[in-house]
Amino acid sequence: MKKQFILYSFLFLTICLFAQKKDYNIGVLLDNRTEEMEPLLKTMQDQIIAVVGEDANIIFSKENTLVNDYNLKTAEQNYNTLLSNNTDIILAFGVVNNEIISKQSIHKKPTILFGAVNRDFSQIDLNKTTSGINNFTYLIESESYQEDFVKFKELTNFKRLGILVENHMVDLLPLKETFDESFKSLDATYELIPYETISDITTNLGDVDAVYLASGFFLKDDEVKLLAQNFITNQLPSFTSSGIKQVKLGLMATNQSDDNLDQFIRRIALSVEGYINGTNLSDMPVFIDYNGRLTLNFNTADLIGVPIKYSLINDTDFVGEFRNVMSEKQYNLVDVINTVLNENLSLQSIQKDVELSQQDVKTAKSNYLPSLTAAANGTYTDPNLAEISNGQNPEFQTAGNVTLQQTVFSEAANASIAIQKSLKNAQQENLNAEQLNLVFDASNAYFNALILKANLQIQVSNLELTRRNLQIAEQNYEVGESGKSDLLRFRSQMAQNTQTMVEAINQLEQSFVSLNQLLNNPVNTEIEITDVDLDQGFLQNYNYDNFIDVLDNPKLREPFIDFLIQESKNNAPELKALGYNLDATERNIQLNGRGRFLPTIGIQGQYNRVFDRSGVGSTAPPGTSFLDDNYNIALNVSIPILNSNQTNINRQTAIIQKDQLMINKANTELALSANIRNAVLNVINQISNIELSKVSEETAKEALDLTQASYSNGAVNIVQLIDAQNNYIGARLARVSAVYNYLINALQMERFLGYYFLLNSQAKNDEFNQRFLEYLNARN
Repeated sequence: MKKQFILYSFLFLTICLFAQKKDYNIGVLLDNRTEEMEPLLKTMQDQIIAVVGEDANIIFSKENTLVNDYNLKTAEQNYNTLLSNNTDIILAFGVVNNEIISKQSIHKKPTILFGAVNRDFSQIDLNKTTSGINNFTYLIESESYQEDFVKFKELTNFKRLGILVENHMVDLLPLKETFDESFKSLDATYELIPYETISDITTNLGDVDAVYLASGFFLKDDEVKLLAQNFITNQLPSFTSSGIKQVKLGLMATNQSDDNLDQFIRRIALSVEGYINGTNLSDMPVFIDYNGRLTLNFNTADLIGVPIKYSLINDTDFVGEFRNVMSEKQYNLVDVINTVLNENLSLQSIQKDVELSQQDVKTAKSNYLPSLTAAANGTYTDPNLAEISNGQNPEFQTAGNVTLQQTVFSEAANASIAIQKSLKNAQQENLNAEQLNLVFDASNAYFNALILKANLQIQVSNLELTRRNLQIAEQNYEVGESGKSDLLRFRSQMAQNTQTMVEAINQLEQSFVSLNQLLNNPVNTEIEITDVDLDQGFLQNYNYDNFIDVLDNPKLREPFIDFLIQESKNNAPELKALGYNLDATERNIQLNGRGRFLPTIGIQGQYNRVFDRSGVGSTAPPGTSFLDDNYNIALNVSIPILNSNQTNINRQTAIIQKDQLMINKANTELALSANIRNAVLNVINQISNIELSKVSEETAKEALDLTQASYSNGAVNIVQLIDAQNNYIGARLARVSAVYNYLINALQMERFLGYYFLLNSQAKNDEFNQRFLEYLNARN
């Protein structure tokens, strides 16, 4: 019993000893500390604590986090402070701290240094995989200024690059030697622009045609935005070495991946964990192999006028709103419709047809206008003939006359006036029909452009999703959870998604070309269109969601369809045009029927005068005189009796034309009924699609997240992951397109109705609603 007690006591003490975890105080040395850095410091602390886990207690204290503000003397004091206090591990960041710590021959405390320098600087021995120094390791990034310069040159072909560096780096790093070496292979020059404040940059850009922010990690967000706006104003392409966040804030490009910072923090945590578990820092790897990937701000590049090279797209990520920031004009739907109605060339041509028809009416009416002609003549008569003419034909004579003709009554003229008026009204209805068509064409082009705009944004995010899946595949391949075929499949998928994105960009551009053509803009005009929402903006006043309420009610749906059909027949310009053509044909039948027996009545008057007589025979015979002035008036009445049977033929032709028009009218009415009913069914489909697409997108997103997590754990294969991704992308596109497709179908129904709510006042729309209520009451 005593032995058992001793054994239990020993086991208990052993468990207690093992259960006690050692405390490690972590000291942090910084060159600078800003508000933007706080989340990064917090992330690093959390990552270290998480990685170390149960192996030790990690302690971060405010008094052990010291900042030198780029002062070498302060940096040395901070370092000595950590050496003399309770700090167990030192994490040192920045160029100034690098100057102090890298010169130490003996490291009294374990120290991990990140000097904020990349591999281009010659003093770094890239052949060393570890530091080889007891209690000391450092981290070298694989990023390279030279690689950035090459990528930036390929992107913009700059000739003189302004390289922006913080003042304190000029004295601490061999910048000139490094950059001189980098530019030997570039067809360009550079200018080093040290800065302490933003104004130091904006006032010293000189004659550079591009800028490279070589050190700007500690710039505040507002400062980056200010810089970006200045570069845009001065049409200067910009490139930063500090990461994607600054590109999202407005700088044009970077070659840093979003994952680089996470990778860096992860390496620090692993180094701390390795030391705690017994690995000397001298044996830890110093090189961090970052993934270089070009990230481009779509809007900034557009504003500066930097074309997107398709040769770079496969290795490029995009940020921005994908809206046309260079747009010369911005339109909403009503703007597009009004501009098309006022400026469209096809509509202007048809308007000229109406004006020509009006001229035909004027021509027909002119048959009742008087005709007045004046004539003059001079004659020379053979003297021998003149001599024996008793003065009637003098040798020389000048004379003139004035003739007036006036139609008093003509059935043919009356018919022509009536027919031309009807044809003119029919042409006006053709213009009205074309206006309705163009309103729908413009709306359709507008909403299709919005769909393509949304499609582009989705394809960009899909490309990013594929890139994430590729990273998962790479990680699985590295740990042996998947084969190389998955890796190759995602690389292939990446290329396909990139091509889809390129096509999406071009499709959007093509949609803007179509819109410009409708708007009578030069086809290369930069335009932008505003998004729409049923419950916001200009559509809010037109209650398009009322359609949803009416059509969703089975009791109201059929009466509403019948009412719309009735309204369409009352409004349809096609039926009105056929009606006017029927009127013209009826008048033609009347003309060639009983109208043939009506007389044509006209009057005619003529005044004659002889101005001069001379020569032989110009003297009146004795006892006579000449009458130099005379006039006559006549009344003409004519009735056609026979005209080779042409009248009967014309009448029979007109009757056939009337029959044809009646057939066309019946066919048009039938088509209107079918179109309205089909349009309503299409609208109902889209109403359902709006709601179901929301559910579909949410479900597809959840399924993708689950499949992605399962693939990461090796539980599902690559085909299932790609299917889940494609389903999600399809669901997203259906979701953003649902409202646009609903509005397209609603406007198509209004086209068949011959009445656009957008183009009518609220009072007119209220009258429409009232007519439906009256129709509904009468039906019941």
